[in-house]
This record gives sequence, structure tokens and C-alpha cells, in this order.
Amino acid sequence: MAFVVGDNCIKCKYTDCVAVCPVDAFFEGPNFLAISPIICIDCGLCEPECPAEAIFQEDALPAEQHQYLELNAELAEIWPNITQVKAPPADADSWNGVKDKLKYIET
Repeated sequence: MAFVVGDNCIKCKYTDCVAVCPVDAFFEGPNFLAISPIICIDCGLCEPECPAEAIFQEDALPAEQHQYLELNAELAEIWPNITQVKAPPADADSWNGVKDKLKYIET
């Protein structure tokens, strides 16, 4: 099992979760973070740290976000690893809670 970054991370990209990951399983794109299912050890430390509540245990991923399982795996293979907290985008708070943001993901 692994944790998965879901829809609400898009355009929010808070990086609080990165600071607590003991295995550096996060990867950074322009406006989204992904978790590598290969690296993730299912420790659960990242989930409560996400201000956007965008991180889910694989089995608890909402059905309408199932596509994020594959998306996280794919993007973690091509994006650079992120190991330190960065400032979120200036408009992150205004995007937090917006539904169906997949169309806004930048790869």
C-alpha cells in the first residue's frame, strides 16, 4: 500500500507533507505533488500534515479520484524529488477546496 496525492493538491501544492516523509517519497511538478508508490512505506505521517487534506491512503482514496493512483506513479517517475518545504503558490488558499481540478494540472 501507499499514500496518494489527490485532486485538491492541484494549484495548492502545500509542501508541509514533504518535511515529515522519512523516505523522501514526494516528487514535485509545477502545481502538484506526487507520491511514489515504490518509495512510500505507508507510514501515514504525511496525511495529517496536508493543509489541503489531499493525501489519502490508497484504500481510502475516494472513488472519483481513482485515476490519481496511476497519475502519482507516472509523475513520480519523471518529476524531481522534493525533500524540503517550499512556500506554496501565492493563490494556493483560493484554490483549496475547489473541486475537479485535474484539468488544471501542469505536467
